[in-house]
This record gives sequence, structure tokens and C-alpha cells, in this order.
Amino acid sequence: MTKEAKEIAEKLKNSKKIAITSHIRPDGDSIGSGLALYLMLKKLGKEVRYINKDIPQPPLTLFPYFEVIEYGDIYPQEFDVVVLIECSTEERSGQKNLNKYFRILIDHHLSNEEQVELNWVNPKESAVAIMIYELSTYLGVEITKEIATLLYSGIVSDTGGFRFTNVNAKALRVSSELIEKGADPIEVNRLLFENYTPQKVRLISKVLSTLETFFEDKAAFITMYKSFLADLQLTDVETEDIVTIVRSIRKVKIVAFLKENDDGTFRVSLRSRDNVDSSKIAEKFGGGGHMHASGFYSEKSASKIKKILLEEFKKIKL
Repeated sequence: MTKEAKEIAEKLKNSKKIAITSHIRPDGDSIGSGLALYLMLKKLGKEVRYINKDIPQPPLTLFPYFEVIEYGDIYPQEFDVVVLIECSTEERSGQKNLNKYFRILIDHHLSNEEQVELNWVNPKESAVAIMIYELSTYLGVEITKEIATLLYSGIVSDTGGFRFTNVNAKALRVSSELIEKGADPIEVNRLLFENYTPQKVRLISKVLSTLETFFEDKAAFITMYKSFLADLQLTDVETEDIVTIVRSIRKVKIVAFLKENDDGTFRVSLRSRDNVDSSKIAEKFGGGGHMHASGFYSEKSASKIKKILLEEFKKIKL
């Protein structure tokens, strides 16, 4: 039994008007989990709204009940409680004045950020979808096919199709139970991994053409300039799959993916494997994340970012 899950369930059952929000640039786990929780609370007869700051990118737009998500500000609307999916701070959620509400945080990322009224953080879980599945037991809600599909999609998304190092026995066990409850693994895999547009494939080609490797192919860089998106008439796309391709290179231990923002700054995603801790590098530049998945922002040029990171990579036993 999880004490935090029981306390959260009681608070939700005793609340009438509930808002759900997830982090900026939402991923498959946060969207799948948020929608699943939305459906659970609806089954309990709650007045619930799912309000995000950012619009997700395809293929997340194909998730069941995706159309119920609203976009904008939660404050100053009236709610008894706000559920934060993977966003412990206002900066992470993109929302403002959330301290005006009773807040519930459900997350599987370690954080030393602002404390909320009810805090359930378990870094041992492969995905927050697993925590929402556990919460359903305390809420007394039956898992429908749609809820099972959303939760299973969240797990598959955050584990990279069960390829990432965060996969554990519980993730596989819960996934099996969700399949028994109606989730179709073939359809979910197609939705998440076989839904490219021609423009996305062309973008992948452009980004991979920037590949540079160092230290006998143990470190790699790829870059996505804003001109790439403009040339293909794209505004923004999900890019996790691109960096996954590079990390699959046989000798690679760490990948730096530089993504240029509209203002010329860069969002740097670091992906590593084995005993290489990317988060320690990200933290040096004001960022953070998991051991094998982290990132930071920089106002420096791409060439300067690469030069600085190469110096950091030299310090690592690759």
C-alpha cells in the first residue's frame, strides 16, 4: 500500500472541482496519465478539466479523448484542487499562481523544488502512468479499455518501447495487466512509433546529416537549426526518436542534441547509457534530469556549446 496514493485518493474523492495540468512540452507519459486521470475522475462524477499551457505534438494528438484538453491559464478560475502531473514548479508547468490552490503533485522525477500540499514522488517508477494506475485502486475506479490504452501508452512512451534503462519488472507487470484490460500493444506501438509524416522523415534526415562523433565514436553531437523546421514548414516536432537513433550507435556513450529556439538560443538534450551520468553535466549549466536523460538551455552559439561540452566529456571515462 502506498500512503501517498491513499491520501491523494481521499482528497480527490472529497473534492468537487478539479483541474489537471502537466508540464510544458508534454510527452506521451504526461498526456496519457493526465487523460487517464481525467477519465477516472469523470467516472466519479467530478467536475474536472485538463488544462495545459502547451499543445502536444503528433502523434500524441491521436490519443483517446485528446480533444478534452484545454490550453491556457488555470488561475484565477475556481478549483478545489489542482493535480500536477510531472511538474513540481510553476516554471515546469507554465502556469502562474498555483500556490493559490490546494496542489497535488504526482511525479516519478526526483525534485528538490517547491513543496506542495500533497506530494507523491517515486523515482523508482518507470513512468507516472504506473502511479496513476495504482491510484485507480484507491479511487475505486474500474479500468476501461480507453483508460488502459492511455496508461499503457504512457509506459511505452517513457520507456522508449521498453528499451530504456528505466524498465523494470513492475513496468512489465503493470503493462501486462493493462493489456488484459483492453490496451492493444500493436496499435499503441503503431501510434507512437509508426506515425511519421514525410516532413518528419525529411527532418530526421537533415538532423542526422549534422552528426559528429568524438573520442572514438563514444560521444556524439547532432543539431537541429530553426531553418530546418522553416524549410519543411514545420513549427515544432517531437524529437526524442531522433536522439534515440544516435544513441543506438554501437560505441556511443553520450549524445548531445542541440535544438535551436526561435530566439537563437539552444535547448540541449543529453542522452547517455551505461555508467555515464548525463545529469551531472546538465546541472553544471543550470539544467538537470535523469542519469541517462537530461538537458539545459544555453544562449551560446552551437559551436561554443559543443566546445564546452567536449571539455566536460573529456573528464568522463567513456
